[in-house]
Parts: sequence; C-alpha cells; structure tokens
Amino acid sequence: MKRYVEEQFDIAVIGAGHAGCEAALAAARLGFRTVMFTVSVDSIALMPCNPNIGGSSKGHLVCELDALGGEMGKNIDKTYIQSKIINGSKGPAVHSLRAQADKQDYIREMRKTLENTPGLVIKQAEVCEILTESMTESQQDNLQEKPGPDRKICGVRTLSGTIYHCKKVVICTGVYLNARCIYGEVSENTGPNGLKAANHLTDSLIRLGLPVRRFKTGTPARVDGRTVDFSKMEVQKGDDFIRPFSFSNEPEDIAKEQVDCWLTYTNEETHRIIRDNISRSPLFSGEIKGTGPRYCPSIEDKVVKFPEKERHQIFVEPEGNYTNEVYLSGMSSSMPYDVQHAMIRTMPGFEHAEIVRNAYAIEYDCLDATCLKATLETKSIGGLYTAGQINGSSGYEEAAVQGFMAGVNAALSLKGRNEIILDRSDAYIGVLIDDLVTKESTEPYRMMTSRAEYRLLLRQDNADIRLRRIGHEIGLVSDEEFEAFEKKQEMIRQEISRVREVTVGANAAANEFLRSIGTSELKEGHGVTLESLIKRPELNYDLLAGIDPDRPDLPWRVREQVNIQIKYEGYIQKQNQQVEHFKKLERKMIPADLDYQKLEGLRLEARQKLSRIRPANIGQAGRISGVSPADISVLLVYLEKAAAKEDKAET
Repeated sequence: MKRYVEEQFDIAVIGAGHAGCEAALAAARLGFRTVMFTVSVDSIALMPCNPNIGGSSKGHLVCELDALGGEMGKNIDKTYIQSKIINGSKGPAVHSLRAQADKQDYIREMRKTLENTPGLVIKQAEVCEILTESMTESQQDNLQEKPGPDRKICGVRTLSGTIYHCKKVVICTGVYLNARCIYGEVSENTGPNGLKAANHLTDSLIRLGLPVRRFKTGTPARVDGRTVDFSKMEVQKGDDFIRPFSFSNEPEDIAKEQVDCWLTYTNEETHRIIRDNISRSPLFSGEIKGTGPRYCPSIEDKVVKFPEKERHQIFVEPEGNYTNEVYLSGMSSSMPYDVQHAMIRTMPGFEHAEIVRNAYAIEYDCLDATCLKATLETKSIGGLYTAGQINGSSGYEEAAVQGFMAGVNAALSLKGRNEIILDRSDAYIGVLIDDLVTKESTEPYRMMTSRAEYRLLLRQDNADIRLRRIGHEIGLVSDEEFEAFEKKQEMIRQEISRVREVTVGANAAANEFLRSIGTSELKEGHGVTLESLIKRPELNYDLLAGIDPDRPDLPWRVREQVNIQIKYEGYIQKQNQQVEHFKKLERKMIPADLDYQKLEGLRLEARQKLSRIRPANIGQAGRISGVSPADISVLLVYLEKAAAKEDKAET
C-alpha cells in the first residue's frame, strides 16, 4: 500500500523565480508558515535571459517594489556590476535606473535571504495538482464580492504524491508550464537553460476551469568573451554617480568598481544570412505556435519587418565577474545553430566568436489574466492567486511586483485585513495589474512608460513618497525605515519653504555667477526668489548653491525632490487635476452581481465582455477592449437610476 506524507502550511508558493521569491518572502515576513516549491533549488531567482534589472519603466517597478518592502532592489544593489540611468537627458518622468547584474551573485544572495527567512520552507518538488474544496453557504456569504467562487483552496499535491495542506496558493510558474525550447529543427521539452519543465500542472488548471493559452518568448546566444575583440566596439560605461534602487541604501553603501558593456551592430551580411535561411526559422515555418512579444522581436523578425534598416544595435553585456560569457542583447533568435554561428561572426568584434549557449525560443502555457481580480486572486477559486509570466506578462521586474502583491494579499486575507489594490494613479504596479486583469493581452505584456497616463506623478525618484506609508502599514517596511522616510519628507518641506522665501538681488556677484552658468542676468532693482531661478530650464537647485550661502547641507534625495517639485510644479498640478477626474470614475462602483444581459442599450460585445471580466467600477469598465463610450453612458444612466431608486426607498 502506498503511503503519502501530508504537511500543513498557511501559504504555498509554486515557483521560485522573481515572482515566487517576492511572494514567499512577503508571506513569511507577514508571519505565515510558507512553503515555496521549485523544480530545482539551483534555479531560485534565476536570470535565464538578460543579465540586468531595471531599465525603461522597469526601474520604476523595482523602486516601487522597494518602497513597499520588497527584496529585488536590495538584492540588485548588492550584486550589480554596472549601473546607469536610462533616458537621463530627458525629463524625470522617464528616467529609469538599470543595473547589470552578476547573475550568479544575484542568485546566491537571493537564495541566502530566502533560506534565512523565519517561517519559510523551500522544497525541490514539482506541484502537479491544485486541491480545492466546496465553500459552505456561510463562507460564500462572507465574501466581499458577489457572485463569488464556489470553491476554495485546501492544498497542493506534488508529483511524489505528497499533499501540502494550505489556505492560500500563489502560482508563479514563469515559463516552465509545458515548456518547449526551439531553435531551427531542434525542439526540446525543457524549461529555460535546459532545466526541467513543469509538465503536469496545466491539466489541473484546465480541470479547475481556468483559461489557459500559449505564449512564446526567446533569448539570445551567449558567447565566450575570450573570443571577442572588444576594441572594435563602442564602450558603454556606467554612471559616475551610483544611484541605489533601494531607498534603504545610500550611494556610498554600494559603491564599487564597475565593468564595461559594449555596443556593436549587425550589417548587410548578417541580414543576408538571415534572409537566405528564413525558411529554416521555426518562427516563420509555423513550428512555433505560441504568440511572441511584439516589443521584443527576434533578430530575424527585425530583418523581415524592417528591410530598410541597414543595421541593428547589439549591446554586449557581461554575465558576471566570474565568467567569460557575454550576452548579446538585441539578438534574440530561434534560427538553427549553424545560422546563428554564421550571423554572429559577421559583426564587428565577433569574427572569431565561439558560442557557449545558443539562442532559442521558448513556448509555455499561461492564463488569460482577465480571470483575476485586481488583487491577483482568481475570480472562480477562493484563495488561489497567480503572479508573473503565468499572467501573460514578460520580464523579471513585472514578475517580481506581481509576486509581491499576490503574496501580500494572500497574507492580508488570512489576517482578515483589507487587501491592497494600487490604482493607475498610485503606481506603475497599478498600471501593470490593471492592464493585465482588464485588457485582453494577445501577446506577452511588457511594461512601458507610455502605458502610464500619469507618469509625471509616477516617477521612480518619488516611489517612496507615494508608497512607503503603504509598505509600513502592511508591515513590510520597518519602523526605522519609515522614520527615515518621514525625516526626509520634513527636510523636503522645510527646504521648499525656504527657497520660496530667499530673494537673490541683482548685484554684481549674483549676475557674474548667472553669466558663468549661461543664464540671463537679473535686472537692477528686480530681485527674484530662488524658486523662480530653479524654474528656469537651464538652472536647477544644485547649480544655484553658489548664490545661496545659507543653504543647509542636505542629502541628495532631498535636493532632488526640492528641484523636481519646484521645477515641474505647474505640470504636476495639471496632472493632479487629471487624476481627480480619473478618481471620480474609479469611485463609481458597479454591483458585482449586475446582470449585464438585462441592460438595454448595451451592445452585444459589451455585454459579453462586461459579464466575463466583471469590472469593479466605471473607470475599469471603460478600459475594457470592446466597451465603447456609448456603453459607458448606458452604465452611468443605470447606476444613477439605481441610486435614485435606492434613495427614494430609504425615504
């Protein structure tokens, strides 16, 4: 007779990638006994694709995650090998921090953190089944949202038959579900980097009635740096001033010698080789069935879709301090190995390059995330949350913030506290999750600054101002960290007040200083405040130190906020007005049990979409693809009539 072990936990996290790490840490740090499953303990926090954290809009996500009490920012601060601000020549709304990571150091440091977190247990095991039980009528009545699920989580079963009883499950399987790696004529049923795929869980998700679909992504080749001539490339240096991702760190805390990256280009010969072999690409032959990311195309996709381009940029990035491998960013491919070998050797500096790991595409199962609430809990199964690439997103950073929010919400639900939902005016995290659960993504979702309507307010530099208090209220930002934040806020308020009061006279010394930095002089008898000078396009707070002798010695983050809040004050006020209009629509709640089929005036497509997605409010309803402004007008009229009828009944 077979005997199976049974264990008891509060929360189970399936997967140990960037989403799984944040979910497990959040749940355990909030006091719950948590188990995290992985197909390989050696793949914890694996970076199977690009060797960096952050970048355009993604840096915002990491800073927001840190402000809330997540781990990714702290971990990359420990393990970076180069750091720089992307879009530094543009306005602060699109400034994004990006750091090259030492991949192995990143894994080691995150694993060390996980293994030393009280209440967190790591298991190398493949989960093959999600276990549920029927909910009682009283449990259904206690749900805040109706119609609610008729089933709830009671545990998971692994391939060995072991049952882990739990109250909440967070699925963070990344690209491992039924994963298939493809290059040329080769197709292997493996996860990234040749790791074992998770081949059994999809069937359980389908049996639970969840909408499963197939996506695809890919990765470039890695090349032996000893076989590359870097003298033929353009060097890419890191910034002199190292800005930490974590608000708990200062630049001097993480300062280190940085490594260089390089830039090279494809050319007409590269493109000829690709065109001559395009029929062998599984992307074009039909071998690949999954939908790939439009904003991160393969090199063969670029050559076919942009035939007028004579060359494409290829960034050459070291994988770490203790390896010779370099990553060819911008050269993702699923071409056969011999084609990869030939095309790589056409690029300047790569004439004698040796491939260590060839490029490949990877197909995997994921969910249509419109089956989720904004808390990342599934609508149909109580206590089941999903996060990361299983929700149809791409990227380490997108995964990490989802994992954190799912882990936090699972824990808060167990505590009987209100779950956390960040809206589109609160954070990039709010934009990301709202897009995933409201809009029907037909390809892997990638965060971009253009997706955020209020990006001047959602800057990475003010992530702590927007979110630190929430992190403290959750219980993941310490009292010490929060006190430091409040002290910073007070210094900002005091300094803004001071510069509004200080007047600079039109004296010879002041005018000589202003001439020296290329701005117009002050007219005699017309002194101006420091605030007015800061608002000049060519000036900033730091530049004016020469004519501000009474200036206090302030930390760099305080000086940065004083400058931005003064210089962009008018624009910020306008965007705050836009947010207030947005909030009005978000406050118009829609009954969760509203029967859209009975609403006259709604188009058929709108009825179908609204019935399936069940938006919480008018704002969310308006963002659903297929719901028109006319449909929203019908909803508004219905809600107004319903409210009037209710008021009349009460009187």
